[in-house]
Amino acid sequence: MHILDFHAPDCVHGWSAIDDRVMGGVSTSQLVFHPEGHAVFTGVMSTDNGGGFASVRHPAISLGDAGTVGYGLQVRGDGKRYKFNLRMDAGLDGINYQAVFEPPGGVWVDIVLPLHAFSARYRGQPVPGAAPLSPQQVCQVGWMVADRQTGPFELAIRRVTCLEQLPAAG
Repeated sequence: MHILDFHAPDCVHGWSAIDDRVMGGVSTSQLVFHPEGHAVFTGVMSTDNGGGFASVRHPAISLGDAGTVGYGLQVRGDGKRYKFNLRMDAGLDGINYQAVFEPPGGVWVDIVLPLHAFSARYRGQPVPGAAPLSPQQVCQVGWMVADRQTGPFELAIRRVTCLEQLPAAG
């Protein structure tokens, strides 16, 4: 797949919340369809009970090929920092390749995430010596909010596009 488009109600099928509840926390999240034709990653992030992250993931999306040099996101943020997560294995627990982005609140923007922006993480910690992200092996896609950004959050998502070249700096 080269474009992950969130324009129809069925685009949110198959996404699951993987929040800090797996370790006793109380954060909540979900991916819902908005009638204006986009998805919304929404919920409440809390550090109560040792928690501190909220995320959603689709366990079966291939996104990229050997020519992919980065990803383009069309999103509308709320002023918080988010992580775009990609995984190269089909397991529930394992290495996430995360790229951090912080879209301005209230406006649709295009975000470019080159492959070098993704870092290998396992349960939030860096993984030294991990293999680099290989887009042709991506089989799970997700979104996350963490980093002690407590309270409600809302990230609207129109699409993710695999980029075969990065925009010229200008």
